[in-house]
Amino acid sequence: MKVLVLGASGFIGFSAAQALSRAGHVVYGQTRSPEKAKRLAAEEIHPITCSANSTDWHHLIPTLDVIVNTLGGEASYPDSVRGLLNSVAEAAKTLRPPGSPKLSWIYTSGTWVHGFNGGELNSDTTPVDLSGSHSVELVKWRPACEQEVIKNEVLNGIVVRPSLLYGRSGSIIGLMFERLKKTGKVTWPGKPKSGGGLQGGRLSLIHQDDLADFYVRAAEKAPLIGGLIFDVSNDVTESLDYFLQRMVDIAGVQGPYEYTEPQNVFELAISTEVLVKPYLARSVLGWQPKKLGLIDGLELYWKAYLASVE
Repeated sequence: MKVLVLGASGFIGFSAAQALSRAGHVVYGQTRSPEKAKRLAAEEIHPITCSANSTDWHHLIPTLDVIVNTLGGEASYPDSVRGLLNSVAEAAKTLRPPGSPKLSWIYTSGTWVHGFNGGELNSDTTPVDLSGSHSVELVKWRPACEQEVIKNEVLNGIVVRPSLLYGRSGSIIGLMFERLKKTGKVTWPGKPKSGGGLQGGRLSLIHQDDLADFYVRAAEKAPLIGGLIFDVSNDVTESLDYFLQRMVDIAGVQGPYEYTEPQNVFELAISTEVLVKPYLARSVLGWQPKKLGLIDGLELYWKAYLASVE
């Protein structure tokens, strides 16, 4: 199988490209950085050095089986998401031979689209309702984009929603690690839980490697799962307070952990409690997370983060 990973040098994309290559597939990895292209080549991933929005990689479209969109930053904004989807769909209509199977398009969204629903568990098929959610300004456009992906008439659209990521350099958890390293304090943006915040609440999480394993399974079964949306999260949620206290103990910092007033819409989204209990990935793809949970493996993950930045 031939797979292109867009954003292959990012936190999600790199591990996904590695996993797909190790599963025996021919993997192309898009990155804008020549230096990161060398890193991809060292992992037996064919580097494609260009902007994801350019046509420099469209020569691959006639023979690709799957494109995995893991792009972050400005490339994850609504206009960019829609523009890229439509551009690839038009290219597929023009460049793929008549009678070709649909090119599969796996789009990476996130579980913040579930918003805050009073502490109730969300699953893959829970209707999306962002009313009253701190994350609404950050992701209010995503549900519409998800629908455009899965209803696309040219591409075989699939949506994956990872929950909060951890492992290695840490992703969002790594932001807390970074503040701890700089300030010597364990902090987390939060508001009282009665307002939908995480103070005293719980986290839905997924390790980088377990998410990468999902991408492999989704890519391999793509012709069978088109039109589906998958939440990807660990089996159980974890206590935020216990996580922060464990971090205080492991790092040996002075004083208790603290909740801070969110300073922007991103921190507001982080401070929202979104509880996820997915089932489609397990029932349809046989996927199961295997890595240690955040709290159980916290000392290991803290050391991994330090090694990644030092």
